[in-house]
This record gives sequence, C-alpha cells and structure tokens, in this order.
Amino acid sequence: MDTALLFWNNIISTHGVPKIIISDRDPKFTSEFWTNLYDMLGTKLAFSTAYHAQTDGLAERIIQKMEDILRGCCAYGMEYKDNEGYTHDWVTLLPAVQLA
Repeated sequence: MDTALLFWNNIISTHGVPKIIISDRDPKFTSEFWTNLYDMLGTKLAFSTAYHAQTDGLAERIIQKMEDILRGCCAYGMEYKDNEGYTHDWVTLLPAVQLA
C-alpha cells in the first residue's frame, strides 16, 4: 500500500496535520511526492541525527510499548467485560492504545 495513503488514513485523519515530522532519512519520506505534500500541508520535515540519543530507536521503543499494552488487552481473550459490564475486544481498545 502506498505510504502516503497509510499516512493519510492513520495519522492525518485521526490526529490532524502534524506541524513537524522527524525522519531517519528514509527514502519513503524524502521523495518528491512527500516533499510536495509537506509543502502543501505546511508541515516541516526534520531529519534525525544518526545515533542521536534522543531519537535513535524511539520508534522501536514506542512500537514495543504498544505491543505490550495490546498483549495485556488480548490476555483476557478476544472479549472481556469492564467494570460497568460493557463488552470489549482488542480492536475497540486500539484507538486508546494509540493515544497512550
């Protein structure tokens, strides 16, 4: 699937247009298409410094944390009831996990 479509469906439609995006210089984010999209949206693209302590591995740590949270949600099975008696499954909890 196209990176721009994934970005639109999962970031912009959910969280709005970001003011800045920090990238590790991946070609997916430096192509002419993305550069034009950033200009149209008024978003700044900032590149991280290789092996910089504050950015190196940040995405991996965030993904690991989301996996841990989702694993905890799934540990009860596909569905569970909360304290108020409502039934949930992990799919309904995913938006809350994204905000965590």
